[in-house]
Amino acid sequence: MAKAAAKPNNLLMPKATAVWLIEHTMLSFRQIADFVELTEIEVEALANEDIGRGLVGRDPVEHSELTKDELERCQADPDARLVLKKNDLPTVKMRSKGPRYTPVSKRGDKPDAIAYILKHNPEISDAQICKLVGTTKPTIERVRDRTHPNASNLKPRHPADLGLCTYQEFEKAVEKGLKAAGKDPEAVKAQRLAEQQKQIEETTSPDTSSSGGFDFSNFMPDMDGGFQRNDSQDDVSDD
Repeated sequence: MAKAAAKPNNLLMPKATAVWLIEHTMLSFRQIADFVELTEIEVEALANEDIGRGLVGRDPVEHSELTKDELERCQADPDARLVLKKNDLPTVKMRSKGPRYTPVSKRGDKPDAIAYILKHNPEISDAQICKLVGTTKPTIERVRDRTHPNASNLKPRHPADLGLCTYQEFEKAVEKGLKAAGKDPEAVKAQRLAEQQKQIEETTSPDTSSSGGFDFSNFMPDMDGGFQRNDSQDDVSDD
């Protein structure tokens, strides 16, 4: 008998939901990862703010994606898995063809999103960028070769943070690009997270290369029980 296919996760904002669960529950990283369809490494990175820094948590109970009873059940049993609340509303039909519609207020963010993808996820093809961001290949090329009219002011920002696509759509594009390049998506993600962690540690570690500070040598007792004298100082005589 064929095994039934797993029901797709309908969370609107998986990473934001993960942040809320990390901050407001005692669920394990594995339980959270299973529910939001991320890896444990990604959930741990969110908890340590190695990724998604500043990301605002999204309450799945308030948005009818989980019940309080379900949260309490899984917090009491570390081996239990969260079950998405059944939604009786009809499924929204997504338009499969045609350019993605972007609100006018967000259209100015597209070059920043393109710059982010080109810098951090070069495996994503131009065709995929067009679908994610709702842009055109000529615009991507202008951002790439820095001939875009606003090239000097571009700030690479995650397209999902800008509301141009969902985190799920972005992750699927990353996986598709990595697989097309013959790479293991999970291995590449783990490597990138490790590199981010290393950069964070390097930027936050204190600089101990120079001693600096106050010289206490003049106040250290010498072998005779007195205090050491700094011979480099000029003798002061009383006239």
